[in-house]
Amino acid sequence: MKKLIILLITLSLFVACKKDKKETTVEQTETEVKKEPIKMFMFDGGTVQVNMLEIFSQDDAYKGQSKTFADAFYLIQHPDGNLLWDAGLSEDLIGKEPFTTPEGAFTVSRKTGIEEQLKSIGLSTNDVKYIALSHTHFDHSGSASKLPNAIWIVQENEYNFVTSEEQKKQSPDNFNAIKNLKALKKINGNYDVFGDGRVVIVSTPGHTPGHQSLFVDLEQEGPLMLTGDVYHMEESRENARVPKFNFDVDKTLNSMEVFETFAEQKGARVIIQHSLKDFNSLNHAPEPIQ
Repeated sequence: MKKLIILLITLSLFVACKKDKKETTVEQTETEVKKEPIKMFMFDGGTVQVNMLEIFSQDDAYKGQSKTFADAFYLIQHPDGNLLWDAGLSEDLIGKEPFTTPEGAFTVSRKTGIEEQLKSIGLSTNDVKYIALSHTHFDHSGSASKLPNAIWIVQENEYNFVTSEEQKKQSPDNFNAIKNLKALKKINGNYDVFGDGRVVIVSTPGHTPGHQSLFVDLEQEGPLMLTGDVYHMEESRENARVPKFNFDVDKTLNSMEVFETFAEQKGARVIIQHSLKDFNSLNHAPEPIQ
């Protein structure tokens, strides 16, 4: 009987020690995961000189005005892979004089391509696992064709829109920019890219049928919301102004509410991607935003 009691005590101590060791291992693993921060790099996708700013409002608020837009794109470096967000203007502009669109609305230019800019942070296009475009307009998809091996995360509505026969005829450059992206991850709605809540695509349709924005939670900089083209300017956000060329005005206004609610809930700083002020407020690659 005495031997049995000793055996039971020994077994109890062994199980308790094993449990404590397991719990310690789990705690250590969770701590290690938390210690792997993500980084974001901001690149220059060119410059858009808007010669007819009035097209960015349903009313005459900007009549007779012009404005210079930044055209940033971003790389998010996550332990589970690199995500490229947007891709700037066409690389055909590099080394050429600024180009003015036929109707005169925009004059665009670009100095450097994606390969050169990625090289500045020690990466190549082959190191990009995912690409996600806020939408497929020409000023956001320019370098996409350089990433044929990346997985394109795209709202199904946006994919159907840009690959439609109508769009191929009306906006062939938009289609040509993405036609080489064969590895598809079609989504419908919000999407947690890496499954840890730190990089979340937020569905914000209206500017185009499948427009989307991006939430990124950085360790030092804190949570950020990248607008895509939900807003083009600070004034657009302040006055909820919708461009004349948006695909759907009502959906745009609803997406503005969705965007603001998400940003408020996360305590996120809003980065308007075409804003020169916001562009100049963040580190430029090769310096990281982290």
